[in-house]
Amino acid sequence: MMYSNELIGSLQEKARQLREDVLVSIGVGVAGHLGGSNSSADLVAALYFYKMHYDSKNPKMEDRDRFLLSKGHVAILQYAALAEAGFFPREDLKHVKEIGFYLQGHPDVRKTPGIEAGTGSLGQGLSIGLGMALGMKADKISRKVYVLLGDGELEEGQVWEAAMAAGFYGADNLVAIVDKNGLQANGAVRDRMDSDPVNAKWESFGWNVIEIDGHDMEQIVSALDAADEANGKPTVIIAHTIKGKGVSFAENVVGFHNAALDKEKYEKAMAELKEGRK
Repeated sequence: MMYSNELIGSLQEKARQLREDVLVSIGVGVAGHLGGSNSSADLVAALYFYKMHYDSKNPKMEDRDRFLLSKGHVAILQYAALAEAGFFPREDLKHVKEIGFYLQGHPDVRKTPGIEAGTGSLGQGLSIGLGMALGMKADKISRKVYVLLGDGELEEGQVWEAAMAAGFYGADNLVAIVDKNGLQANGAVRDRMDSDPVNAKWESFGWNVIEIDGHDMEQIVSALDAADEANGKPTVIIAHTIKGKGVSFAENVVGFHNAALDKEKYEKAMAELKEGRK
């Protein structure tokens, strides 16, 4: 399928804006997950502003697509998307992680509109998503469940239990997206517990596997559309990304998995992101 330059350009701008919003959420002097938020920003922009069906004024409407941020430590990225989509005021992003506020360090389904489940205890999101997907099939709801996982998260055994079950039940309304940036909290994934070959593992469990550049917006939207054609199989999109994408000093640097920024670094990052405007 051919996509217009206008569409791709608008989604690229949304992704740039999400990265800027992530930076605002982190602020100065408080640790925040810049690396994994920025690596996933293009993927989340395509989901919220191209693919998913939802109503920001009625977050619990039955006829909606569901998004689960299994790598819940990058909640600030989902908050940025929810704010840009109109679920709550963008100004509230400045108060992320304040005690008692509704935007906490991990997603809280009880407090935040647009959140489908509490996540962040890694490995659980795909199981929750599969349960939702099978429930939606039983209720004749013709929507999808999208689950974003980190590649370090694939070290959790529960991911593969869910993958096996999803393939067995033919959950073709379930789409997993793996943010494959190669780094986890304490170093390279390959040095901690190498999960490669990732594609072959998912295929062995009966999944439709699509591999893309996770920063190429046209490849992202094409993969999301292709998932609609995978009848009888769940789909996994393996997205190769760069941790810290868009901020030069953070790209491919494991230290920015979760780090505080001083004023100088904050201003440099914000300047670089703003320079990315078309």
